[in-house]
Amino acid sequence: MSWWLLHADMDQFIAAVEIRRRPELRGLPVVVGGSGDPTQPRQVVATASYEAREYGVHSGMPVRAAYKKCPDAVFLPTDPAAYDAASAEVMDTLRSFPVVVEVWGWDECFVGAETDDPEGLAAQLRAAVVERTGLTCCVGIGDNKTRAKLATGFAKHERSHAEPFEGAGPATGIYRLTAANWREVMDHRPVRDLWGIGPRMERNLNELAVTTVAELAAADLDVLKKRFGPKMGTWYAALGRGLGDTEVTDVPREPVSRSHEETFPEDLADRAGVERELRRIALEVTREVVAEGRTIQRVSVKVRFINFYTPIKSRKLKSPTQDPEVIATTALAILEKFDLNRPIRLLGVRVEFVPINV
Repeated sequence: MSWWLLHADMDQFIAAVEIRRRPELRGLPVVVGGSGDPTQPRQVVATASYEAREYGVHSGMPVRAAYKKCPDAVFLPTDPAAYDAASAEVMDTLRSFPVVVEVWGWDECFVGAETDDPEGLAAQLRAAVVERTGLTCCVGIGDNKTRAKLATGFAKHERSHAEPFEGAGPATGIYRLTAANWREVMDHRPVRDLWGIGPRMERNLNELAVTTVAELAAADLDVLKKRFGPKMGTWYAALGRGLGDTEVTDVPREPVSRSHEETFPEDLADRAGVERELRRIALEVTREVVAEGRTIQRVSVKVRFINFYTPIKSRKLKSPTQDPEVIATTALAILEKFDLNRPIRLLGVRVEFVPINV
């Protein structure tokens, strides 16, 4: 038997969880985000049902904008505890098979398995998830994580926001992408279709006359290293050839940081108010991580101005600490690096941990 990587991705997960507990919403445009009140400012859509997406509603857009696009939608507040529980149901279902499950979030995971029939296994996984949870998923099959993740896009329902590929053929919920069909499927596609390449990186690559996956695969490695650095340049070159990690582990990934950020109902216009809120956030995140036994070695501060310019600045501590006052003082010192010349809509503090094994 051969080792296969499968990527399971839940369909409209958050909306699907809400519809599962309120079946009368099935078939209706559903928008989940913030408090669920579309008249409140500065709330963001967490997810939208396929029906809502047909009106142009999508994750990350302001809830108010979603309301303008689809005023007849059902607007619901986010319920992280419910999504945690539903995700656990799905992952436990997958773990009931003789596979290794590596969780990547509420709605996705990689599955490693020894099998001679990966499509058959994928079909069994999908059927079990539906039967035991009432939720649906698509499965990408690959010979590494990169290809399995991309394959899920081909498997997705044609209306899914996660569908980045046109002309992929009938959506069956399962798709295989390996070294055998990589060039045929991917060579002609824009680099933006690759996992991990966003609009900014696409522009950077385009400036090097690299526009397609085939051109990235054939790009001069030295040129990529010079532009993006030795590590990232090598990674982009490998990405163009569809190379990737083949290891799947069920050992939970050790968190390396924690962050708290807050968007304020009204912009912060005076420095005293900014300092007061930043100090509060810094103390909150520090007390939370110290309660979990973690020690902090670096602090970052994030500021989003009213024009959405969002600089981030950081500082490594002289020595690791668990003292909330040290972190708050450091955050305020970092704030001095910012040019606070306009009102602020969001503040955030991120703390990086000392690794447990150090």
